[in-house]
Amino acid sequence: VQLVESGGGLVQPGGSLRLSCAASGFTFRSYGMAWHRQAPGKERELVAFISSTGGSTNYADSVKGRFSISRDNAKNTVYLQMNSLKPEDTAVYYCRTLNFWGQGTQVTVSS
Repeated sequence: VQLVESGGGLVQPGGSLRLSCAASGFTFRSYGMAWHRQAPGKERELVAFISSTGGSTNYADSVKGRFSISRDNAKNTVYLQMNSLKPEDTAVYYCRTLNFWGQGTQVTVSS
């Protein structure tokens, strides 16, 4: 199993970023996918989850209405659209399925 995140970077407060996670080594369409994040000095937290078909999603209260998780089963890719970003969204963002994790991508929200 390989999960490779991309799309992180530096953005100003109020800005947007779209993270991608390219998956390989398993039957992508059969498994739910999740995005987690870990800020400096804090525990890793679940940000969003999407079911195998994409028909069900869940979000942390802190990102509801601002973030959107989606997936393209034809491309074996899951996305996290992040809008109205805040400094407290600064973290390393990780893609996960089952107990497999990507290497993470840094998101920094700062003026």
